Amino acid sequence: MQKDILLFDGVCNLCNSSVNFIIDHDPKGHFRFAALQSDFGQKKLKELGYDQAEFDSLVLLSGGKVYKKSSAALRIAKKLSGLYPLLYIFIIIPPFIRHGVYDIIAKNRYKWWGKRDSCRMPTPELKARFVEA
Repeated sequence: MQKDILLFDGVCNLCNSSVNFIIDHDPKGHFRFAALQSDFGQKKLKELGYDQAEFDSLVLLSGGKVYKKSSAALRIAKKLSGLYPLLYIFIIIPPFIRHGVYDIIAKNRYKWWGKRDSCRMPTPELKARFVEA
């Protein structure tokens, strides 16, 4: 089974908490992770044509496609355990509305949840879930 790769803001407390949440609700290990600031993240952003210095959105690489913002979040929820896949129903909301809400949260995430000085370092048990190359 091909793993989806989630690129996230490695210094954002909300983003790191979200990664922990995904790991806890992904018992099959479907997702792999990389910080946007990592060598892998920067290389992928460049390959995808995004400005590496300015780009700070969630990016999901799944099945050869790229999903950003709320589209990425909803596709992630769809693959989690429990009732979280039900959140995928919100995909029917037009993207400009969903992404608008996402942008408000993204713009304020450091103010509301704080920021780390460096990217998250996975524990030895979780190291295999993080992309390094």
